[in-house]
Formats: sequence, structure tokens, C-alpha cells
Amino acid sequence: MGFEPHSWRKICKSCKCSQEDHCLSSDVEDDRKIGRLLSDSKYATLTARVKGGDGVRIYKRNRMIITNPIVSRKDPTFDTITYEWAPPGLTQKLAMQYMELIPKEMQPVAGTDGAYYRRRQLVRQLPVHDHDPSQCRGLAEGEAKLMEDFVKKYKAEALGVGEVALPGQAGNAKKEGKAKDAGSAAEKPPETTNGALESTPTVGLYRCETCKQAVPEDCPVVYADRAGYARLWHPACFICCRCAEPLVDLIYFWKSGAAWCGRHYCESLRPRCAGCDEIIFSEEFQRAEGMAWHKKHFACLECETLLSGKAFSLDKGSLRCATCSRSKRL
Repeated sequence: MGFEPHSWRKICKSCKCSQEDHCLSSDVEDDRKIGRLLSDSKYATLTARVKGGDGVRIYKRNRMIITNPIVSRKDPTFDTITYEWAPPGLTQKLAMQYMELIPKEMQPVAGTDGAYYRRRQLVRQLPVHDHDPSQCRGLAEGEAKLMEDFVKKYKAEALGVGEVALPGQAGNAKKEGKAKDAGSAAEKPPETTNGALESTPTVGLYRCETCKQAVPEDCPVVYADRAGYARLWHPACFICCRCAEPLVDLIYFWKSGAAWCGRHYCESLRPRCAGCDEIIFSEEFQRAEGMAWHKKHFACLECETLLSGKAFSLDKGSLRCATCSRSKRL
């Protein structure tokens, strides 16, 4: 059975599954959503204008295709592996090193659980209704402008995309290295943080922000420019500080000295409606057991009766009126 969208809940009317559990959007739809998120930010260079799209931008997702020859007595054949996403701007060797440092079940190889996991995380961590007012059903008159300002502010102050590089070779160091030609024998030895020269940098010079373990100099790491280039992370350690999930496509939001996924960053600033999953911009909303709802969405999951001032049960985030709750227990 196909996905039958509810008029305002982000679930299927028939089976009550979330959209990510039921069916995922296409690659093109995902790329349009991320293109919209990154547009009008300093990461707009990762997007491209759609021809005839009236200013719409699409995410220039970096894919990687690895071709390995299969040695046999017959004519040589090739085994091709496609990664649905890979960090941009790297040599294939470094990109492969990066992939090998990620758990196998999370590597976005086309047709595998890892690719499916990435697509689910795009929906989960970067909900389109957190950055596109036209996708929201809970906004009251006048609240679209509040949301636009909210999005504009986080694009300017928090949104970031991680950069993969070898330790000490990201940001300005990368640009300088290109200008000087990294292979030059006249290159001066690197400096430590206190400015002293160090002839042979040790393994302990770089430490991962999350696990605090030393990082070898030949190991690719993730940098977040909003954190400053003194901080770095192992590829598997670049995670949301709230849900501890790896940050999909290295897209992060920086706040209070930590990286957040989009979902939890937005929730740290404003309440999220447990009914429609959208951020609440009204000052009047319903609260119960640490959760929040738009007043018009504080309703029974089964019969849609509004429950303000009425008896209800709350089970795993799902509201039910007393009647539906009793019939569910029978």
C-alpha cells in the first residue's frame, strides 16, 4: 500500500507509520531539499541553480564511483562500487580512507543498508519543514515571517558543512599549502599551538573533540569551520551532541561549543509540536509531560477529537482520548 499523507500529521493515514518508515523521497527530491537548506548561506557553493527553476537551487551531491578490476583467466572485468555521497574536494584515496573509518553499515554504498540509512537520516536530521515554510501546516497567519527570520538567523549563525582533510591541512592551511606547493623542500616545519617549532610532529599533537583520542597525521579527520580549525573529529565521531547520531553529509549546526543535527538544534531554540512535528512559533501552545503541541493539534491520534481540558492518555508520544485509549487496551 502506498503512503497516504495525513492532512497535517507527518504520518500515513492508513498505517500511522512515519514517512521515513513508509517510503523515502527520491534522490532528486532530497537534493532539492538540501539545496534549499544551503542556499542563501555561505555554503551555497555546494548548490547549483536549476535551469528554468526560477532561482531554485539543487544540492551538488558528490558521488564516488570506485572501479576494481576482477582478475580472471578470461577477459578482464570490473567490479563497480557507487557511493551515493562522499566528502567533496578529496583525492579518491583520501575519500576511501574516510569511508573505511565509518562503520560498514553506515557507508552509503548504493543498494545497501548504508545508503538507506543515509536517506533516512536526511529526513530525520534535516526535516524540510524546519527550513521551508511552504511545507508547514501548523503556521498561523503572520507566523511564516517569524519562521523565515528564524531560518535566516540560523543560516547566518549556526549552519555549517564539515570539511574532510588530513590533520593540520584544512581551511587556510589548505589554501596556503596549495599556494606554496606542499612538496617544497623549503617548507618550514609546523608550529605547535604555543608557537614553538617542532621538527617531527608527534601522534599526540591532534586529538578528537568527541573521544579525546590521539589522531595519526595520516588519518583523515573532519573540521567544522564554525568551531575553528583547532578542533577536529574522527569521521565516526562527528556526531550530534544531543542524539549522538553521525551528522548526515557532514551538515551540522554549531551552538554552545558543540555540533548539533538540524532537528535537535531547532528544538533547542523553540518547542516542536508532537502532533505535526513542526517548530512552534506561537507563544500559546499546549504542554503535557515535557512535550508540546500546537493548540489545534492537541488531538486524539485515532478520532482527532481535540483534547484540551479533556481526559487523555499519552503513550510513546501518541495522544488518545479516554474512549480510544480504552478500546486500544481491549
